[in-house]
Amino acid sequence: MKAISDLLALVYPEICYACSETLSHGENMVCTSCRLKLPYTNYHLLSPLENPLSNRFYGRINIENALSYLTFVRAGRVQNLLHSLKYKNVPEIGQLLGKWYGFELQKSGYNQKFDLIVPVPLYYRKLKKRGYNQSDKFAKGLSEALEIPWNNQVLNRVAESSTQTKKSRFDRWENVDKIFSVLKPEEIKEKRILLVDDVLTTGATLEACGQELIEHGCKSLSIATIAAA
Repeated sequence: MKAISDLLALVYPEICYACSETLSHGENMVCTSCRLKLPYTNYHLLSPLENPLSNRFYGRINIENALSYLTFVRAGRVQNLLHSLKYKNVPEIGQLLGKWYGFELQKSGYNQKFDLIVPVPLYYRKLKKRGYNQSDKFAKGLSEALEIPWNNQVLNRVAESSTQTKKSRFDRWENVDKIFSVLKPEEIKEKRILLVDDVLTTGATLEACGQELIEHGCKSLSIATIAAA
């Protein structure tokens, strides 16, 4: 079997989804070089006052912890990874990044700060078309590494929003206002919720989801994303 696998690797070599170079033996989806060079934020090592992500939500919604694994860089490794995750049918990237980030968060004690991980939902038509929710894959990876349960049935997107690209902050907020609902309020009552999404730009989507969770009785709200622009 190993001989067959080696032959297939020669004919159809696996590539790094960050840089498109051929992976070496033992590497999985992201080469060692790219993993070392990814633009990590390290926001989880900062106090809330020092954390620029926390400052984005100041005065808008009460966020306990604002976390993001990577800094989004256009036309760079992070964008390549996200593009493969969302548009090239490679959901495993989301779970892998979730595991990597979860292990980093665990080192800093974040496995003691949350009771439940909740992904931002997709509208059902988009979910059917894509076949998976990329934020849910990230949530699953975080859940495995942090050993904290995740639930993708808590939130529902009740309407389809248009793309957020090139919208102003106010337009982005209007685009997602009142399009989320809590399906199972008993699942979040008095729990410390970690709400996760793939990319944070203005934070309008996370704010809209988070407001619903707060209104339905969660004890505290934190957010985490794969990348922040």
